[in-house]
Amino acid sequence: MSDTQTLIENRPPSVAVLFLDRVAATPNAEAYRFPVPAAGGAGGPDDWKSLSWGQAAERVFAIAAGLIDLGLEAEDRVALASNTRVEWILADLGVMCAGAATTTIYPSTNAEESSFILADSESRVLIAEDGKQLAKARAHRAELPRLAHVVVLNADDAVAVEGDPEGWVLSLADLEARGKEHLAKHPEAVKERIAAITADQLATLIYTSGTTGRPKGVRLPHGNWSYMAKATVATGMIHSDDVQYLWLPLAHVFGKVLTSGQIEVGHVTAIDGRIDKIIENLPIVQPTYMAAVPRIFEKVYNGAAGKARAAGGAKYKIFKWAAGVAREYAKVRQDNFRRTGNASVPLGLATQHKIADALVYSKLREAFGGKLRAAVSGSAALAPEIGYFFSGAGIHVLEGYGLTESSAASFVNPGEAYRTGTVGKPLPGTEVRIADDGEILLRSPGIMQGYHGLPEKTAEVLEADGWLHTGDIGELSADGYLRITDRKKDLIKTSGGKYVAPAEVEGQFKAICPYVSSIVVHGADRNFCSALIALDGPAILGWAADNGLEGKTYAEVVAAPETNRLIETYVQTLNEGLQRWQTIKQFRLLPRDLDVEHGDLTPSLKLKRPVVEREFKYLIDEMYAGSNEA
Repeated sequence: MSDTQTLIENRPPSVAVLFLDRVAATPNAEAYRFPVPAAGGAGGPDDWKSLSWGQAAERVFAIAAGLIDLGLEAEDRVALASNTRVEWILADLGVMCAGAATTTIYPSTNAEESSFILADSESRVLIAEDGKQLAKARAHRAELPRLAHVVVLNADDAVAVEGDPEGWVLSLADLEARGKEHLAKHPEAVKERIAAITADQLATLIYTSGTTGRPKGVRLPHGNWSYMAKATVATGMIHSDDVQYLWLPLAHVFGKVLTSGQIEVGHVTAIDGRIDKIIENLPIVQPTYMAAVPRIFEKVYNGAAGKARAAGGAKYKIFKWAAGVAREYAKVRQDNFRRTGNASVPLGLATQHKIADALVYSKLREAFGGKLRAAVSGSAALAPEIGYFFSGAGIHVLEGYGLTESSAASFVNPGEAYRTGTVGKPLPGTEVRIADDGEILLRSPGIMQGYHGLPEKTAEVLEADGWLHTGDIGELSADGYLRITDRKKDLIKTSGGKYVAPAEVEGQFKAICPYVSSIVVHGADRNFCSALIALDGPAILGWAADNGLEGKTYAEVVAAPETNRLIETYVQTLNEGLQRWQTIKQFRLLPRDLDVEHGDLTPSLKLKRPVVEREFKYLIDEMYAGSNEA
């Protein structure tokens, strides 16, 4: 048995134990960095403050003791509805150290679905970010008899109204004060709870945002997270001297992986969930690694291309040349490393790359803070051509793969040996096999216990011997790299009997067209494939201003014949590289971009195909009208 395997199998029962160990080992080291509004000035840059591990532990223990004082027992659920902020992490750690279980709710979730999650999970406490989240619970309080308290992070919003039960609403500061009083009387209360935690005890109940139907609660015990902490560090992906920039929604399962790994290794995490602050924050935080989703890299790429185009024809020609050099450089380096272990490139290509680096790539790296060693991408497939572009530019995007049901991280690309277009190799302790129909099956200490209260649904995906059916189609290379082809349920079979993987076609188009934001390929049981295309607002409006459409709204620009002709040229380029049955014969531009607010994307920015196809059915029908389909 390898040292890594021994380490994972002999891991402690919970991350709470790892947290105690971390605080004891480096109490004065910086743990968390977070923004606070600049004093007296609206619109100015934020100030950043820090918490050491010791300071964080004081607050975590106060929160845990406060929850114990409220009467919470082991595995009682505490729901968390908040954007990503330092208090989210402190509250989650407090729940864990009290032996309770965190139920996550995206703050964008509507009141009805929030109420469903609170009721289905039988949450006894809700930790709400602000008055908006409090109002959702208050509106459905009659349906939530077990919800005994709402703790509000923003103290000004922790205001009771007529009809609230006494003590139902309190602030986080109130909870921490209550906890300190409890610890004064029972100083070992929290440590006793931590000592009593078992590996199979429920730690997290995460409801899949789902692309269809009601969300299902995924039961993830403490042992899953101690495994994730040990396994992610064992990959060599994170180091003790790293600075992580954490902006992803912590309601998503991947956030728990990132915080668990940080506790194991002890690096700094800078936290700010405001997406509109990412560009501003990166040069300030100067992260060495960060996690993101493909949509972010697509937007950065489109933004860079748009900026070059706006600067004039010569600048745009240089950018396109540099993008081509970056892709070739990355492909040659990765191919050589795979074959020989040496990531060398021919002298001519190296010379071109050096020139392109001075003109283009170095500025791109500066925009990411200048110290970024690697970025981890997950949640959906990153178009390989975009991945190669960033790789060649010196921004190494390591794609990974996992599901909520596997505690998020099952595969990740291994450092310098990463291969664009794959999700890398399995984490230590994770087994994989490909079923006869191409479906990926996983087995590991990170697999869920099952769906909360849904034994039949659990049995559909989880075999008795621990193998999880992922629903994804993939291929394994001889040396263990996994490539995801598509979602099993998303594969299109045309009326001609040909199978098409829409994600593959969509990814290729995103690499070709700098104006696309989202694309949905359609064609199941049809005699040809079609596409619904949403354009990136800033990119297409920038083009419009230079092409006689200045001052037009987004909807007016996408409705213009000139815009349709522009996108048609990119569709034709796409089709040249596809098999005949994959080609896009018809497309329509959507009157707006796809987003979370309209329900087109999940909070983790995954496409909800059925929702989009339902809403824009009239455009789909229009594309197939008169096509003589049977």
